[in-house]
Amino acid sequence: MTGAVSAILPGRTPGAERLHLQHGPIDLVIGADGERSKAFEAARERFATVLEELVAELPLLRSPVGSRPRGRIAQRMFDAVRPHGDAGFITPMAAVAGSVAEEILEAMVSSANLVRAYVNNGGDIALHLDDGQSFRIAMADLANVSLGAIEIKASDPVRGIATSGRGGRSFSLGIADAVTVLADTSSKADAAATVIGNAVDIPGHPAVAREPASRLQPDSDLGERLVTVGVGPLMPDECDAALNAGSMMSRELVGRGQITAAALFLQGRAAAIGRTNCLAGVC
Repeated sequence: MTGAVSAILPGRTPGAERLHLQHGPIDLVIGADGERSKAFEAARERFATVLEELVAELPLLRSPVGSRPRGRIAQRMFDAVRPHGDAGFITPMAAVAGSVAEEILEAMVSSANLVRAYVNNGGDIALHLDDGQSFRIAMADLANVSLGAIEIKASDPVRGIATSGRGGRSFSLGIADAVTVLADTSSKADAAATVIGNAVDIPGHPAVAREPASRLQPDSDLGERLVTVGVGPLMPDECDAALNAGSMMSRELVGRGQITAAALFLQGRAAAIGRTNCLAGVC
């Protein structure tokens, strides 16, 4: 197995360089304000064994929540998905990206004096914000059309952002173009985005094409379950019905304290649930 790759990426301004770490399917872009060099070194050191640790417990992580895994990242995954056992089929893999981001950020913050930092794992983001700091990121659809923006302030109870949907890196059982979730950790946001994305659906609709996950990816944790591979044009009321199903799930998770807010998108329609002051331009 080829080892981890590290590179420094230029920032928009001098002194705002970012760190790029990649190993197998894990691809991180990291930013830090403060003791940047120390933080980047801590990130590199922790990242060196991440994929190896996950692979060691992969059969357990690809199975429905049962025995508690041993590794730190695997335990983050387990804890993030365990509250969603009643929301249909889910495995710890639903929270892998957010959990990796969270682990790397923790290593950085514990090793360096930082006022602001983020670890972006393919759109699933872990944040560190000191008082007075903020983080802003744009949302866009698959055609790069703006879906609004997210702005997190230090005073907000949000340190994790995650996005799921049929256009993402992972398979979805639902039909949402995208579901973006804000939570207190990126692992929780990742797991919840998967659950809400699965809930945005119109079961049996002829415009929705589905294939067994194993046919598309033989080792998928979803096995023979049907995942969405295409969605034809839907009527506005059909989009609203699918979004309403996802909104109901979102409200339940907000009520249970699992998430802070969610933004759901489908064919030009949108819904925003929870603490929507963090979501600019949605709905």
